[in-house]
Amino acid sequence: MAIEDRRLRDRAARHRLITATARDLAEREGWDAVTTRRLSTEIEYSQPVIYKHFASMEDLVEAIALDGFGELAETLGESRRHAAPEEAIGAVARAYSAYATENPALYDAMFTRATRLRFGAGDTAAPLSTAYAELRAAVATIAGERDVDTLAEVLWAALHGLITLSRNDRLRPGHDTDRIDLLVAQFSSPRALGG
Repeated sequence: MAIEDRRLRDRAARHRLITATARDLAEREGWDAVTTRRLSTEIEYSQPVIYKHFASMEDLVEAIALDGFGELAETLGESRRHAAPEEAIGAVARAYSAYATENPALYDAMFTRATRLRFGAGDTAAPLSTAYAELRAAVATIAGERDVDTLAEVLWAALHGLITLSRNDRLRPGHDTDRIDLLVAQFSSPRALGG
């Protein structure tokens, strides 16, 4: 049994090395640089070893995105728990924006690259559900009688839009914090959003 345990640990370690290397390469050079040939050179494993872990590049990107959603859930949860209830939505919105800004290639894997990952479905992966639950929990603190899920989805869409437009130089530079603060103020005002 010890040999089998070691094999499983070695396989898990290779899996983590492949995903971490691909993620690092994507952050440094973009997703076009992430190929099995390049990965095999970077980690000094043959391409067939990579294919034993990931049947396709799409599978690899999906695994990286799932890791990202897990990290995002932790980031949002920590921000929410360390904020006073009336400040939770602002803390979570700022944490979300900072996470996306600090991890642009990962954010692309999570939200803009084509994957089979689906939100709001019966088979939604746990890291996606957990990340959404953290956002929803922050919104619940200001929702009052309003539908929490709809508010959470609109906040999420607004944050994503601001992040995407800013990253693509479609908004004035240097005003990201002001925009997040204005968005949070609008969500926190019951009259502004139909409350």
